[in-house]
Amino acid sequence: MSFRLAAYGVCRVDGRVLLARYVAPGGEGSWWTLPGGQVEFAEDPVVAVVRELEEETGLRGVVEELLGVDSRVIPAHEARRGEVHQNVGVFYGVRVVGGVVRPEANGETAEAVWTPVEEIAKLPRSVVVDVGVGLATQRPASGHLPPMAIGGLVRH
Repeated sequence: MSFRLAAYGVCRVDGRVLLARYVAPGGEGSWWTLPGGQVEFAEDPVVAVVRELEEETGLRGVVEELLGVDSRVIPAHEARRGEVHQNVGVFYGVRVVGGVVRPEANGETAEAVWTPVEEIAKLPRSVVVDVGVGLATQRPASGHLPPMAIGGLVRH
């Protein structure tokens, strides 16, 4: 089994959410996700989400609030590496304070786009988008949403 702790930023302005288009290594597909990624060993998740935002989009941000935490176990037959994988995502509301949108230099993020919330359901995307937007809009007191269905345009 593999495990990953990740931090994701939900950046919202005027009914739009900042999404990043991830391109799989080897060009094996692309989908939309939230800016964010793996928390390195000994790194604070708040530091990680700000670092990842700037690396992936060119934008600088400030964490304003903790939105919640999502934990999901991905069965081996659905996981990229073919082994059971647990991803724990920490979701933050992040305010963009500077920078210029650009693709990730030598990375897997091809572009970042401010996307109207009502357009998100039409996009191929990672479930982290639905979780992050759900946490930001529904504001559950527990900081946790029920499990979300995977399939169609939504993937792990």
